[in-house]
Amino acid sequence: MGQIAVYLRVSTLDKQDKGLLSQEQALMEYCRNHGFEDDDIKVYRDRMSGGKIDRPQLQRLQQDIFRGRISTVVVWKLDRLSRSLKDGINLLVDWLDRGVRLVALSQQFDFNGAVGKLIASVLLGIAEMERQNIRENIVRGMKAAKERGVKIGGKEARVKAEDILRLKQEGYRMTEIAEQLNCSRQALYDALRRAK
Repeated sequence: MGQIAVYLRVSTLDKQDKGLLSQEQALMEYCRNHGFEDDDIKVYRDRMSGGKIDRPQLQRLQQDIFRGRISTVVVWKLDRLSRSLKDGINLLVDWLDRGVRLVALSQQFDFNGAVGKLIASVLLGIAEMERQNIRENIVRGMKAAKERGVKIGGKEARVKAEDILRLKQEGYRMTEIAEQLNCSRQALYDALRRAK
């Protein structure tokens, strides 16, 4: 019997390791509660987007599965493996064909055999759809911001705290000041913080 693999991933947007740590604690607890000793558990941690599968630790896990070292993979959710339907299904089919058991803890699924492949493909399809929705929302938000005259990308010109304070005394709100100075509200707060 091979080792149990715990695979963890947080996106690049998650600057803190809280997400990774909480996932790891829950997954390790699951393994211990199911009779696995710490020596039987191998942990793989990636801090990257789930859009592609060429992540270093996932590749290491793939190699260990190919070599027959891993019998079970435990993840927090299926989208930790991939947010791409095609990549996710290819991974799952390969693993299940090799006799590897896959457990998605928060979704309470134990994927095995043909039924496991079917359920996993539906869940991966939903994850890909969510990812596409996020992309579309970002594009729509950036377009709306440009239409309002908000500068997108590049470095903003340094805003002077005295200009902000002067406009504030004239009764302008921060949103209006940002529009007048052609910068984001965050740039205003940063300028005021630097001036203290």
